[in-house]
Amino acid sequence: KMAFGGIYDHVGGGFARYSVDGSWHVPHFEKMLYDNAQLVSLYSEAYQYTPDEIYKDVVFETLDFIEREMTSIDGGFYSALDADSEGVEGKFYTFTKKELKSILGDDEDLFSIYYQVTEDGNWEEERTNILLRKFEDAELASKLGMSAAELKKRISTAKQKVFKFRSKRVRPGLDNKILASWNGLMLKAYTDAYRVFGNQSFLNRAIRSAEFILKNLVRNYRLIRVYEPFHADIQYEAFLDDYAFVIEGLICLYEATFNESWLQSAKKLTDHAISHFYDQQSGMFFYTSKTGEQLIARKPEIMDNVIPSSNSAMAHNLFKLGYLFDHASYHEISDQMLRNVHPHIKTYGSGYSNWASLLLTRIFGVYEIAITGVEAELKRQELEKYYIPNKILLGGTSGTLPLLHDKWDAETKIYVCQNRTCSLPVTNVTEAIKQIDKPSTTPKNKD
Repeated sequence: KMAFGGIYDHVGGGFARYSVDGSWHVPHFEKMLYDNAQLVSLYSEAYQYTPDEIYKDVVFETLDFIEREMTSIDGGFYSALDADSEGVEGKFYTFTKKELKSILGDDEDLFSIYYQVTEDGNWEEERTNILLRKFEDAELASKLGMSAAELKKRISTAKQKVFKFRSKRVRPGLDNKILASWNGLMLKAYTDAYRVFGNQSFLNRAIRSAEFILKNLVRNYRLIRVYEPFHADIQYEAFLDDYAFVIEGLICLYEATFNESWLQSAKKLTDHAISHFYDQQSGMFFYTSKTGEQLIARKPEIMDNVIPSSNSAMAHNLFKLGYLFDHASYHEISDQMLRNVHPHIKTYGSGYSNWASLLLTRIFGVYEIAITGVEAELKRQELEKYYIPNKILLGGTSGTLPLLHDKWDAETKIYVCQNRTCSLPVTNVTEAIKQIDKPSTTPKNKD
């Protein structure tokens, strides 16, 4: 419904910040980096679970938008685009039927049917239309007496013309701040998209993002919150969410590449966060560093909101790193954090959704899947065709992680492990899946 609604930019890709109604029709047209990053991850995962082409289209179109409009020349990601241009909210994104007729000619009728465009308009601005969909391609094509392939081709051609026309309009203002936390979310988004779709350009962008962060926003494994390219002497002290989301992005990048340098960077940032943000007494992390500005009170951020709370993200990170490095203290901190929050999950679940996700993983367990040998990358790609949300991937052709010890062989092998205890190694993904007792791991994604 979100992908079909007006909250999604059908011409240029990407999502607006929120909808003002219950059917995703009318958006607040501001586009935020953190929304689009999280939605790329979500739609990638949705496609992995159920390979519906609309999910794939959303990911590719949204990442095209990010590359085109939200990426700096040196590889960082900007924060937001304004909702209005020329003093009118949504003016850049909306059209009258007359405008579309001048752009598309005879194809305007089909385009207007597809995107629910009317002569009177479909929102508060007179005769102005927000583009939104109502029907699946196959259903609408049947109604119109054409094939779904023909419909999709004609709409794609029309969209290109509308996009070209729209590009000449006065653009919404750009908030060009580059924030560590939101860049971490975007790093994860590109990594998630690569793992599901195997598009090399997504991996290239993810690596470029990680390199940008480590080069420009890290000083001796202390993060800087805001990138200031022309004021190198200004170093904004990072908050816990900066550490949490950058660490998460780096962990995800390791699982997509098996390059341990990303994981080592994540570990060093984690250790810094523990030493500067963790409160032994409460068993939670403060939002501000002990070396940061002295406030009246230092508080932890616990409730999940439009972005997961920094503490819940750190709890997830520590859970994964505990397995990857066989580091018991990471698990102890993560488990204590979850115990602290558990009573709140039961009384107000929607405010603790990321905590609930961790709780599910703790209850049902996690699979540590090690893939070693010269064909490790090919086997990793094949494994990603299956939806296995509670897994940690590691391996490659070499590595120093404890679970990889004694697992190097001339032949490529897959080890399915739980609690550091591994089943007999197998040489193909199908056999590995049989060792995972999960009914959801059916090979739905074949492309």
